[in-house]
Amino acid sequence: MRPDGRTSVCIEHRNENGKIIPLRVTSINIEQHHSSDVSKEDITSQLKEHVIKEVIPSQLLDENTVYRLNSKGTFTRGGPHRKSGLTGRLIIEDTYGGWGNHGGGAFSGKDPSKVDRSAAYAARWIAKSLVKADLCDRVAI
Repeated sequence: MRPDGRTSVCIEHRNENGKIIPLRVTSINIEQHHSSDVSKEDITSQLKEHVIKEVIPSQLLDENTVYRLNSKGTFTRGGPHRKSGLTGRLIIEDTYGGWGNHGGGAFSGKDPSKVDRSAAYAARWIAKSLVKADLCDRVAI
């Protein structure tokens, strides 16, 4: 596998007094950059075994979960040659997958010294710390 790629995971959930309870994963989309000498079948099986099984709790996966793994075929050319520009079109995926508010500005291609990226990381650390300390179930910073 090579360093470029995209993922999205859709989760069905319920809201119990402001606490979001995941019920099941409805779909998993992964487009993974890879070497040209690796088959689509091998990439698919490796993604399931070493990514999905390692990251997603098995009780959230069921027979209706839809897997789209390199669904567009081969992905042997990645990086700026495949997709270039800092349009900000993926900012929600770069942050909280649609759960959090955002003020604009693109993260993609920026180093951590840029304030929009470093401030977002600091805010996330604060939010995670508040939840981990059981001071709240959810928080937006």
